[in-house]
Amino acid sequence: MSAGPIRLSPEARTALRPATAARITGGFWATRRRINAEVSVPQGWEGLAAAAAEQPSPDAEEHLWLEAASWQLAEGGAGTAFQELAERVGRLVGAARAEEERREPSAPVRPVERRWPASVSERAPAVPETELRDAVPLLQAAVAHRRATGESTLLDVAQRSADRIGALFDAGADMEPVCGPPGIGAALVELYRETGERRHLELAEYLLDRRERDGLDTGAREDGPDGPGTDPEGARRRDPLPVREASQVTGHAVDRLRLLTGVADLAAETGDRGLREALVRLWEDMAATKTHVTGGVAARDAGESFGDAYELPPDRAYAEICAAVAAIGFGWRMALLTGDAHYSDLIERTLFNAFAAGVSLDGTRWSGVNPLQVRGHDEGAPAGRPGRTPWSGAGCCPPRAVRLLASLPHYMVSGDADGLQLHQYASGSYAAGGGAVRVGTAYPWEGRIAVVVDEVPEDTDWTLSLRIPPWAREYEVTVGGTPRTERARDGWLRLRRRWRPGEVVVLSLPLSPRRTRPDARIDAVRGCVAIERGPLVYCLEGADLPEGIRLDDLALHPGAPLDEEHRPGLLGGVTVITTRGLRRAVRSRVWWPYTDGGDGAEGAEVPTDPVPVHLTGIPYYAWANRADGPMRVWIPV
Repeated sequence: MSAGPIRLSPEARTALRPATAARITGGFWATRRRINAEVSVPQGWEGLAAAAAEQPSPDAEEHLWLEAASWQLAEGGAGTAFQELAERVGRLVGAARAEEERREPSAPVRPVERRWPASVSERAPAVPETELRDAVPLLQAAVAHRRATGESTLLDVAQRSADRIGALFDAGADMEPVCGPPGIGAALVELYRETGERRHLELAEYLLDRRERDGLDTGAREDGPDGPGTDPEGARRRDPLPVREASQVTGHAVDRLRLLTGVADLAAETGDRGLREALVRLWEDMAATKTHVTGGVAARDAGESFGDAYELPPDRAYAEICAAVAAIGFGWRMALLTGDAHYSDLIERTLFNAFAAGVSLDGTRWSGVNPLQVRGHDEGAPAGRPGRTPWSGAGCCPPRAVRLLASLPHYMVSGDADGLQLHQYASGSYAAGGGAVRVGTAYPWEGRIAVVVDEVPEDTDWTLSLRIPPWAREYEVTVGGTPRTERARDGWLRLRRRWRPGEVVVLSLPLSPRRTRPDARIDAVRGCVAIERGPLVYCLEGADLPEGIRLDDLALHPGAPLDEEHRPGLLGGVTVITTRGLRRAVRSRVWWPYTDGGDGAEGAEVPTDPVPVHLTGIPYYAWANRADGPMRVWIPV
């Protein structure tokens, strides 16, 4: 893959730039991506075809699939399956062109002078929300299709769509709603990067300015089906503060993160330091106070929204796949913008846990909502939780997950004038920063990562930078078999020297199981621990418990060791963690669930007549692949 979802302009002011070539060739993510290509992408097409048999398939859903399929095309290939995919993509591109000609048969792609009036003209029509919302997946699909195939038919359609929107604003049009869809900024900036037409970047700036000025939440609500002020979308579409002034991430998690993604793109292309400072502040608020240990975000079912600081209930966690995808996209832009490693630390956590949990191991079923605890008798759970459902061709979560898997090599590596940075560890070949490397690893099951330096600039020093995850307190590195004493600074282990092609660097990361304790301010999981190993968060699942043992009644034995064992035949091959637990004595059902607390002395609860239980933890991403049932990440001690 030579181009991915982000192609910075030559003028972009970022610390790092995406890889010039990237290919994942083996290991964990290669397996997931193969299943994505062979199963999930075709499943989406079948769902679209089934929906079209009953009624015309919505353009937005077609374009979401088209973008994902285009990134799959970018991988290249041969054979019948690849040819069928190319034909399906071509059919959708042709349909989009035919629809464009029906709407505006003589509209060429042409430069449009941008005037951006400050006041709204009474004579100009409002820009419908649907016009803006539907443009987002069209623009994204067009850019992906152009980068995958080099063909410009859909890109021309996308430019005309953007120009129609811009022309309405040139005429002094209002917006419905004033803030517009959150994804429009990133889509327009990437259209500018692909075409070099600055008017698309200027339109993205204008829409953000309008949102900052007119899109604030005044407390008023639009009329809805239940009467005045009851439209739930009214609150979702508006912002409590302009981005430049905000100190907290709030509101609908996916919308907010997609908005911030576009703002990050603008900051990269314009060099706006005020936007950059706001983005750092908002990302840190999200990471420090509103992110689950899995990397998932959105604490509340209501509004699919961020909650208050440290409001992270495991059983009510929404943690939608779309939110994980949006968080990864936002985090990657921040990593490129700043060069800081902690953005990629969180991307790794989110990829292996909140994101990977969203699709079943066979690629056929999806769990849009990914809580950290499912009770064995959760009759009041919201629709779609727990359990997985097939992709019908409708909905936003599956195509966005498919898109991320198809374009995943783009998120592995970056470069700068100094060298190449490895952000994520997956077997493959990567080029950036004037050099090229090959990576071989069984990560996350094994901590050994071998990097072969294939190409480097001649007769000059060059830096290979390896990200050291924050959980890797002890690690070893060798170059050509000789131990090196360099230590990581700011999350990066920087190896600078005059390299020779063929030299091998081996990084060994410790993958011993560990207990993770929550911040004391996270009330919902106080007195609990999570089990982790490397980048993976683990969970207990009802399928692994002895007969007659309920997950809700278990606690970890406080001093029991955490043992690891790789089981190739379980869940596609996973390393499990075993330990000892205790079943607490449970009173028979009574009318009052509280008891005398005694003198209130500090300390862990000591079960009455505890029963020893052997516990087996599996990686969280693999939950609900054997059967729907109870599961929990945070375990009482």
